Order: sequence, then C-alpha cells, then structure tokens
Amino acid sequence: MLLPGLKKRSSWVPETAMVLAAGRGTRMAPLTDTCPKPLIEVDGQPILDRILDKLAAAGVRRAVVNAHHLADRIEAHLAGRDAPEITVVREDRALETGGGVVNALPLLGDEPFFVVNGDSVWLDGLRDALHRFADIWNDETMDVLLLLYPFARVLGWHGLGDYVMDPDGRLTRRPESRVAPYAYMGVSIIHPRALEGAPEGAFSMNVVYDRAEEAGRLFGAVHDGLWYHISTPADLDEANRRFAQGHVPDTPFI
Repeated sequence: MLLPGLKKRSSWVPETAMVLAAGRGTRMAPLTDTCPKPLIEVDGQPILDRILDKLAAAGVRRAVVNAHHLADRIEAHLAGRDAPEITVVREDRALETGGGVVNALPLLGDEPFFVVNGDSVWLDGLRDALHRFADIWNDETMDVLLLLYPFARVLGWHGLGDYVMDPDGRLTRRPESRVAPYAYMGVSIIHPRALEGAPEGAFSMNVVYDRAEEAGRLFGAVHDGLWYHISTPADLDEANRRFAQGHVPDTPFI
C-alpha cells in the first residue's frame, strides 16, 4: 500500500508512542558496552533524540520509553526533554520488544499508539512520514500497521526481507527460502486489542504481528523517504558517511 500523497497534516495521529530502548544492541558492540544503542549518534545526534523530535513534530503528546541495558544513561539523557512528555519505564529484566510493550500498556491508553524501535533512523519523503503513515490507519480493518521499506534499497541489509504485501496493503510473512520485497522499518501503529492474550514475560513483537496476520488484520505502508538500517558498527559508519555526503547513493536506485 503506497502512503497517501501531498497533504499538509493528517486528520489524526496517535497521541501516544512507545519507544523501545531497552535492548543491549549486541551486534553494535563494543560501542554498546558503554553506551545504549539509542544514544549512539548519527550525524552528531543521538538516535533516540531523532525519534523523539519526529514524534513531537508529528503531534505526539506522550512517549513511553523503556530502559534496561544502561538504564541510568537513558534516564539521565531524557531528563532534559520536555516534548513530547516522557515517561521512562525501567525493566528489572530484559522483556524483549513484545514484553516491553505489554509491560507499558497501562501507560499507553486505550487508543492506537505508535511503537518505534530505538534504533530507527529515517528521513521524510514528500511530507512528514508519521502523518502519511497515520493517514493509512483504518480502525475497522487493522490491528497492526507496519511501516515498510523496499528491500532492494536497504543499506547494509544481509537478510532476505520481511513481508509480502497484497494490493490492499495486507501483509504476509516472507515465504521460506524466498526474498520478500519489503523490510520492516521498526515503526508501527498498534491497537491495544492486538495485545490481548499476549504471552507473559519476555517475547518478541513478531508474536503479535503473526497473530494479526492470521486474523487478516496486519497491514503495511511503504515509506517514500530514506531509512538507514543500523545494526553493526559498519552500518553506523556507512550511515554517517551517507549523511555527510547528502544521502547520495553510491549506485543510483533503479
């Protein structure tokens, strides 16, 4: 499903967001041995601040940020922010992505909310990506909406892609041993009903996505700007190089 075209503002955006910042970021070691991955800088700005700035600009009023690995660093860094309004939820043990969202549910309300991975770095396309994304949301047909990126354009990605999308925007997982056309960017809108009956303790949000897929209520929308998949120090170096040269690709997109 292509995101809608040029409009100044979306008529609705979620007022609340969850930013997942508790992970250890083991593939980014040794940088993450002493610095939480969301506080690693891309082009001189911590990734977490990039995310929160975009949420605030889109009109999100409240953000819940979970913290576990080097939680003191996350909490101290966020102490000086006033927009959006931030609540830090410290996890005594690693809950993974799904467990972290479920643990924070009492703070997220009863309406759909954004969930953003704490290492997501994107640049807007024709207009604000979060507004264009929110325009797609349909409460009657969707429980989960994922923001996707064309797999062929993913910088440094070594997998096989994540999802196949039908003409209506409904998603299915990549078939085994096949390459999928889209990668998940780590930005989603989720209705709390998608988390009803979720497992207790630590689990991946993939469990939630798979259940929504089985119910025919998992949808996707394609981002029209840029996205940097930053998983390793090499990915970080390449992203910083691209920022420095104005995001011009070494090989033009076809």
